[in-house]
Amino acid sequence: MPNDRIPPIPPITLPPAVEPEQEADWLRSSLLSWLNAEYLPEAVNIEIAQRASQIYKRHRMEGENDLGELVIALITELRSFDFSKSFFGEFAIANAVSDLLLDSLGIDHCCGQ
Repeated sequence: MPNDRIPPIPPITLPPAVEPEQEADWLRSSLLSWLNAEYLPEAVNIEIAQRASQIYKRHRMEGENDLGELVIALITELRSFDFSKSFFGEFAIANAVSDLLLDSLGIDHCCGQ
């Protein structure tokens, strides 16, 4: 009987963080631009981008390079953030961060590629 199982998606590993502060600043700025472009710019977007970049920076400084683990950390830690004044939630933010990081690495994130 042939094995019809789809192989697992290989993990995406980011290069080790050399300048985590600079990475976090880039992420904050990029995420804020994305948030403001998706819907109307909102004051809460600044707080969301700041919080997500803080979580990202801390995990990168702790040596986390696996993109999947970073996404899970963002979802978990952003659950305590008050999204009531936003169109977004923790899953949308974590996915946006993932897409921004993949774009920065030149990896296509569309259509399961």
